[in-house]
Amino acid sequence: MFDTTPPDTLIARLLADMVGGDVQDGDIPVAVEQLGGTDRERSELSRVLGRLHGELSRLRRREHELTVLFSSARELAESRDLDTLLTRVVTRAHELMGTDVTYLSEFAPATRELRVRKTVGAVTPQFQNLRVPPGKGLASGITASRTAQWTQRYRDYAGDPHDLAIDDAVSAEGIVSILGVPMLTEDTVLGVLFAATRHEHVFTAEETALLSALADHASVVMQTAGILKQLRESEDDTRQAFGRLSEHVEARDRSNIVHQQLIQIVLTGKGFPALASTVAQALGRSVTIIDADANITARSGRPDGIDTAAARSATVRTALRRSRATGHCCVVERHAEVEAVAAITAGADYYGALLLSHGALAMGPVDKRTIERAAQVCSLLTLQHNAADDADRRTRAELVADLLDAAPERRRDLARRLRNHGVVLAELNTVVTLVIDPDLRGALARHLTQLSAPGTMIAEVAGTVAAVTHSDDPRTTAATMRDIAIRDFDTQVLALAPPLAATPDDLPSAFDTTLRTARLLDALRITDATVDTAEYEIFSVLFAHNPQGLAQFVDATIGHVLAYDAAHNTDLIATLRAFVRNDASPTKTARALNYHPNTILQRLDRLKALLGEQWRTDQQLYRISTAVRLEELRALGARPRTFGDG
Repeated sequence: MFDTTPPDTLIARLLADMVGGDVQDGDIPVAVEQLGGTDRERSELSRVLGRLHGELSRLRRREHELTVLFSSARELAESRDLDTLLTRVVTRAHELMGTDVTYLSEFAPATRELRVRKTVGAVTPQFQNLRVPPGKGLASGITASRTAQWTQRYRDYAGDPHDLAIDDAVSAEGIVSILGVPMLTEDTVLGVLFAATRHEHVFTAEETALLSALADHASVVMQTAGILKQLRESEDDTRQAFGRLSEHVEARDRSNIVHQQLIQIVLTGKGFPALASTVAQALGRSVTIIDADANITARSGRPDGIDTAAARSATVRTALRRSRATGHCCVVERHAEVEAVAAITAGADYYGALLLSHGALAMGPVDKRTIERAAQVCSLLTLQHNAADDADRRTRAELVADLLDAAPERRRDLARRLRNHGVVLAELNTVVTLVIDPDLRGALARHLTQLSAPGTMIAEVAGTVAAVTHSDDPRTTAATMRDIAIRDFDTQVLALAPPLAATPDDLPSAFDTTLRTARLLDALRITDATVDTAEYEIFSVLFAHNPQGLAQFVDATIGHVLAYDAAHNTDLIATLRAFVRNDASPTKTARALNYHPNTILQRLDRLKALLGEQWRTDQQLYRISTAVRLEELRALGARPRTFGDG
């Protein structure tokens, strides 16, 4: 029987079945034949209905894909386990793509290799644990280009070099065609999602888009897992940091209190002992402060204080060199007494250090900063003291210069100015002049100032070290100062003591006398002795205008005698010296030298031949006597120095 249903009804029923998905590709030609009409009409209707059927099939497939994607997205929102989520993503991709094998490879930034992490449909362990080296195979090409790629026959793939291990794994799994899409987050490659078949297959754009959508889900999974891991690690780090911060805040508060106390020490002028005690109490350690020569300046007062031997040990000196170079507190390695040191410096100047013993509590960074602050405060105290000392020295130097200057304008108001330094002008009656190496003058002046009794003013004046004081015996005072200089500076010192000044107004004249005598003795090459200027007064007056002419005078007067002694290894100059000292008497000269008178007479004849017939006249003998005494002094200046030599 033939179907007598009207054509419109047949077409409507066919369309309804197509929408419901109940029509197969072969059903359309059968239904069209029942409609009748010409061949051309039936052919056109078949074509239109076939295209409609294909579109409806695509839409149903797309609906199914979207349903799966929405389901996958919902799972992403509900779960946080990375392995579970990746397994579901790969499983859904396998279901949607309808391929034989679906797998996900994770990218390792450190090694730049890809490691298969999840698979569905793979049967060989070799493939399930596959690692792809950088620059090898299809996977490396995808990560490098960050775009989807596929190959119909993997064995013919020529985009990147093949790797034997990869080829073996692919062959063992029987894979022929492969599609791969990158899993990206911004510009970072997380991995590659693959769909593979065991037969040749041409992957369409829709399949590529579908797999790319699923790869995006996998990227979200991996990125979210990474963020969650970072959040957990950040939470742990935050908790630990909070603990450290609490300790730091506590140490900082303690440090701030100590810093305020240190500033008060500077403002109130309590000095180094108070500073050492403050730091020791704050850090629970013994604190010792040393100067630049490692002498102890102050200590905290605890019984376990650091001694001088520890301060000068090799390990402490090594740590101090590091502290001076870096400006930081440095730990002393393997020392039983000293744990840490901090150098006291100001620019390139080194003034000493803080030494800290071991304590019950560990020394943290804030504690070290506290020690460094304390060292800086020590520098301020040192500079403060030095500035005060320098100002006092400059004032004293000006006062000494004014005391030793006869100009009325410089001596004005001296009594009042000296009283400010605890010195009574009327009591000053002695000026001692010390001639020493220029590089040592300042240090000697400071050293003698520290050791001298109150009422003594010492300073550098006119290229010498001048000491103005009260004394009953100027020569003894000069000898004492010279002995101190020799003992503590190990150098030659010429100390000159003029007679006592009757009044303070006579001090400039006395000082001028020492300067004249110093010039005279310099010409005589006497640089290391204690000298009473009265003994040289006549010579200093005679040669004050030209001290260097003294040698010419000696040579012109008794040069022949000196030359004769040098040539004949004799000592006529000793006979001449005894002769002039014994009133030009041959008998007294013989007695003084313990010689027979005839021997003296013979020597006098030799002297007459050398000095001339008139050498014993009053004027000539006076000149000879002066030259002999000067030559004696010149010979004295050439003698080696002995400690305390006067």
